[in-house]
Parts: sequence; C-alpha cells; structure tokens
Amino acid sequence: MATVNFSVPATVKAAFDQAFRGRNKSAVIAALMLRAVEERALARRRQQLFTALTVARSRRPVASSAKIRRIRHGARS
Repeated sequence: MATVNFSVPATVKAAFDQAFRGRNKSAVIAALMLRAVEERALARRRQQLFTALTVARSRRPVASSAKIRRIRHGARS
C-alpha cells in the first residue's frame, strides 16, 4: 500500500467525514481515485472518437446544393 497526503479545506474534510462516518475512509478515497482515473480514460476515448469522426467527416466529398436537389428530384420520380 502507498501512502498519499492531500491538503483539502477544513470544510471539505468535515463534510467528507460526516458523509462517510463509520466507513473505511482510505477505501472510500481509493475508490474515488479509481473512479476519477476511469472517468479520465473515458473522456480521452470520447475525445479521440470525436476527433476521428470529425476528421473522417472533413475528408468526405461535399456535394453542391444543385447536385443534392437533382438527386432528390430524381428519387421522387
């Protein structure tokens, strides 16, 4: 096990102590830290996916409005 020291405002510590009274606070903090790591990884994956999708979109050929109208008109006939 590693030991980690953090400085937090007294109000935060008091609220934490009250919210998790009777629980192993080290386990609670470890679970919260793991959750933060997982959320960060998810945010990175979302950003990578967004980037991949926007790059792919920018590489698609663009049709003119006139061409789109011709295609729509042809589909209705």
